[in-house]
Amino acid sequence: MSSQRPTGPNTPAWVRDAVFYQIFPDRFARSGRTQPPGPLEAWDTAPTRHGFKGGDLRGITERLGELQDLGITALYLCPIFSSASNHRYHTYDYFNVDPMLGGNEAFRELLDAAHARGMRVILDGVFNHASRGFWPFHHVLENGAQSPYVDWFYTDEAFLRGDRPLLAYPEAAEWHAKQSGGASGGVASSLETTIGYKAWWQLPALPKINVGNAEAREHLLQAAEFWIRFGADGWRLDVPEEIADESFWQEFRTRVRAISPEAYTVGEIWKRADAWLTGDRFDAVMNYPLTEAILGYAGSGRLARDLGDHNDTYKRPELDAAQFAEKLTEIMGWYHPATTAVQLNLLGSHDTPRLRSIVGGSAAAAQLATLLQLTLPGAPCIYYGDELGALGANDPANRGPFPADLTSVDAEAAAFRAYVRGAIAARHEHVVLRSGALRVVYAEGPALVLERSADPVGFEGAPLALEPGAARRMVVATNTGDSPARVQVRLDGVSGVTRIDWEGVTGAATLLGDGALAIDLPPVSGAIFQLH
Repeated sequence: MSSQRPTGPNTPAWVRDAVFYQIFPDRFARSGRTQPPGPLEAWDTAPTRHGFKGGDLRGITERLGELQDLGITALYLCPIFSSASNHRYHTYDYFNVDPMLGGNEAFRELLDAAHARGMRVILDGVFNHASRGFWPFHHVLENGAQSPYVDWFYTDEAFLRGDRPLLAYPEAAEWHAKQSGGASGGVASSLETTIGYKAWWQLPALPKINVGNAEAREHLLQAAEFWIRFGADGWRLDVPEEIADESFWQEFRTRVRAISPEAYTVGEIWKRADAWLTGDRFDAVMNYPLTEAILGYAGSGRLARDLGDHNDTYKRPELDAAQFAEKLTEIMGWYHPATTAVQLNLLGSHDTPRLRSIVGGSAAAAQLATLLQLTLPGAPCIYYGDELGALGANDPANRGPFPADLTSVDAEAAAFRAYVRGAIAARHEHVVLRSGALRVVYAEGPALVLERSADPVGFEGAPLALEPGAARRMVVATNTGDSPARVQVRLDGVSGVTRIDWEGVTGAATLLGDGALAIDLPPVSGAIFQLH
């Protein structure tokens, strides 16, 4: 491998060392400083699909110390702009933070406090579609084809001729039809297909925006610029594949990078995404293929299959170590190393069941998955609450409230957090766990051994800048089986081995001579060893 880093995409250097934390703002923390407009759901009750619990941005600001203690260096916030929904993917206004979250002033406070701690903040942008409460769409509903904003959306010819209205609330039309003695179920099914405009997944609440219209396009791009100037460090971009005009995302990147050359852009794409990662659109995508591989291996023999999933993507196959190693090698070879180094590596999100639920409720399997996530190339992202071993099937159960007081969580949750905290600390302490070259040393049955190395160069093909005495070689060993595993591997140039310790770590490694290393792992466990 060349000692010079290959020429490739210009990805933000800070992301390579980042550990992200995804927050669903309504469910993370109430500050008590943002006045709600009315009654809220009780914080400690089960989440509902449409209920509001009143989490706000000042609540996040007040708990930055806890996140920094965990080892988090970057926040990924689900949408924060004015919206009718608790998840805020139904945007009303792209230039104003939702008043229930504290408005623009609260976001200013959060940004300043996070940046003072050396933490980054990226926003979630929904630019393919808006809400039917989005003011230009409301203007069209009120004024029909005469609205100057009519071409901001995709409306049908009958509406443009004035022959029919837009049915933004088809359920209301069905109710009126029933009251007047009209048809019932048949009306609903026909109305759903004739709302008169394009909408995301044909949901009337989410009209699709026409980025081919110059004014609509400029409105969205100016919003992207506005928040980067405001101080945001990047964008996670919702359903980008739904916008067929690739020049939109090219212009998006160009304009955002002109303001902040280190701004991070990551797209929500669930599969291999070569065309999006050539340097002219996104820095990275959400690395769901790696998610599936890690969970298929870590959860082998215990994966839950009845979590209310709405997408076959979640129906992951179980993998033994050899199958996982093969898939891992494939995924790590998809993109330029500078791109792979900033992929957003996640194990769960607001769109999936929770990590621990996926692996059958096993805390040990969830911790093993987290260990792999934190020791592979890419930027790991923890979904809020997963560091406590939270449980939750699909929406809304995966969007439950975060504990109001970490000192009151039970012993199991506290131990889970301590384990994750220790694994994150190991990643921060050892450069090779972030940027070292990756090699599969052993993969058989449930047992896997990976090596991260600075010799001769790191993962991106360039020498690593290491402090004197820093680890140059480390191995990550895992066992997903229900029985203890002993693995013997041969590693040249090894004269000693030390386990990296933190709360909850088990396993041992012994030098046998002539470069042979024996690794003993309890059931469903993993460990990191430094080679000397």
